[in-house]
Amino acid sequence: MKIKWIFFFAIIMMLTPITVNAEQQSPMEKLDDISDEALQMVKFHRYDDAKRLLDYFSDQFTSITGHEQPLTMDEVRIINTSHDEAVEAAVSSNMKYEERINKLVKFRLVIDAIATSHQPLWVEMEDQIMTAFHQAKDAAIKGDTGHFHSNFNSFLSLYNVIYPSMKIDVSVENVQKLDARIDFINEYRSQVVNDSKSQQELDKLDSDLTNLFSNMEEDEADPNIWWVIISTGSIIIMTLSYVGWRKYQGDKNMEKDRSRDLKD
Repeated sequence: MKIKWIFFFAIIMMLTPITVNAEQQSPMEKLDDISDEALQMVKFHRYDDAKRLLDYFSDQFTSITGHEQPLTMDEVRIINTSHDEAVEAAVSSNMKYEERINKLVKFRLVIDAIATSHQPLWVEMEDQIMTAFHQAKDAAIKGDTGHFHSNFNSFLSLYNVIYPSMKIDVSVENVQKLDARIDFINEYRSQVVNDSKSQQELDKLDSDLTNLFSNMEEDEADPNIWWVIISTGSIIIMTLSYVGWRKYQGDKNMEKDRSRDLKD
């Protein structure tokens, strides 16, 4: 009967870390939720509600600054800039809906990149970005100037959405390398379309973008997951050890009883 209770206790202990983790939220994770709520409000054209959430975010961000793990000056600047753009999108009377969404998504991705230590949300835009870029690349190879311009503009628009959050997670050297490659292609568009040698820059950018996303996808798993695995494994080992010890004690007692019976 005691063994059953031990197994029951072990199951409870295995589930407890998961429940505790789900309930514990850092201040930055709460700000992440607020940024997501603001994005949802803009999606449903509830701009006044989005503005209120963004103001609330600003108040909360000011109150936690200095109390949590310190942010770098670059991170604070990126947060403030993206927040200002989000507020502009919420209060503007003539901004297009798509542009409003892009600015709120940009803000949402920045806060997620700060709050998350693994697999940031901006990586999820890989398919959209790579599709637009590959369509531009194919158009350049075919000499189709019109389609190259339109697709490369789409690529730049999407890349601009992830750019601030990307700068939080990617080294300065890699960001500068991408900037130089993209700036060259953008400035010498006609040359890229008409000159096969210049099109090699498209191949290099393709490789750089692929490496960018693949390196982020290889990020380590959440440390909390490893904590749960280690804790669960320890509980199982302790339980099995106890069961084994009880069996050993039982066998030992049986041998003593048999010895007494033989003597009697």
